[in-house]
Amino acid sequence: MPTVLREALVPGPIPRYELPGWREQHGVVAGVTGREFDLGLWTAAPVGEVMTRWRAFRRAEAGFPATILGNQVHGPAVLWHEGGQGWVQIDGVDGHATAATGVLLTVTIADCIPVYLVDPVRRVIALLHSGWRGTAAGILSTGLARMVEAAGTDPQDVLMHTGVGICGPCYEVGSEVRTGCGLPAEGPGPWHVDLREVLAGQGHRLGIRNISTSAWCSAHDRDRFYSHRASGGQDGRMVAYLGLLGR
Repeated sequence: MPTVLREALVPGPIPRYELPGWREQHGVVAGVTGREFDLGLWTAAPVGEVMTRWRAFRRAEAGFPATILGNQVHGPAVLWHEGGQGWVQIDGVDGHATAATGVLLTVTIADCIPVYLVDPVRRVIALLHSGWRGTAAGILSTGLARMVEAAGTDPQDVLMHTGVGICGPCYEVGSEVRTGCGLPAEGPGPWHVDLREVLAGQGHRLGIRNISTSAWCSAHDRDRFYSHRASGGQDGRMVAYLGLLGR
């Protein structure tokens, strides 16, 4: 069973929650922004307001001169990044990996699961946006493969955390989602899927042994986070982020 971790609120003007101890123990910053700070670039929110918030977020993480963001398509593609400067936006990518310090990987979420992968031995990381389609298509396997190919990561060294997202009881789905995730869809329904549980099972089968999961639910905890489903599609977007700190 995965260890349950609760991301803790970081003091400051920007609502953001980070994994306690990961900076000190593993040399990474790993977190997610909160409610009242919509960072959705491809929503109906006024672009100028969203860009102002993005600039504030980047200032808050000033130790990272490069910020990576993909225009996500709910697919399994994971891109490797050697480094960079400024704000880099990439179409058609739902995951990112790097061994470079100063590069902040980000994905936008509002129910889908952010998956944080950290190899503290070889100093390589990956951050994945995993909705049911990405989960079914094997984005976790692809992300781990990028780390293995680029840095020789041993899956047994990897820390995996499934972050803030919708919980199983809140995620009512059709039979195609159940079967796509490798689960039975018996009876008349409705059915539910716990994506974090599915991802933890995938991680274990891939050889990852240190797996944790967030205690937060984006739908249950809408006073803190955005939920596309619980809001009827009206909520904004949060950003999950992961970066290697310099030694």
